[in-house]
Amino acid sequence: MTEEAAFAFDDSDLLPAIAQDVDSGDVLMLAYVSPEAVEQTVETGLAHYYSRSRDELWKKGDTSGHVQHVQEVRVDCDGDAFLYLVKQEGGACHTGYESCFYRQIEELNEDSTAETQIVAEKVFDPEEAYE
Repeated sequence: MTEEAAFAFDDSDLLPAIAQDVDSGDVLMLAYVSPEAVEQTVETGLAHYYSRSRDELWKKGDTSGHVQHVQEVRVDCDGDAFLYLVKQEGGACHTGYESCFYRQIEELNEDSTAETQIVAEKVFDPEEAYE
């Protein structure tokens, strides 16, 4: 069964996209996508995102070589978030971890910060990957 889906891009023409490892189910990262990023992802099979800080489209792994091969692109029921099911080459996080979610909250502070514990091992050296 197929149906048409409308995407609810925000005023900046962006939506959040979660990258999830298709085999393990681990959540690897959250980034934002523009309509062009989604189009490039579907056309090439490689994850494309939109950098809010650089104000530009980017392909995951262009610098590091740690690309995401997208197996499926899913959209949520409200059309306001995407899920990229990916096969990740190398680490997904620019800090060297497989996932951007490598810290666990141990204690919340009154100033909206938290004491965290690292719960993963690095899979690459970011200084070497981003020379």
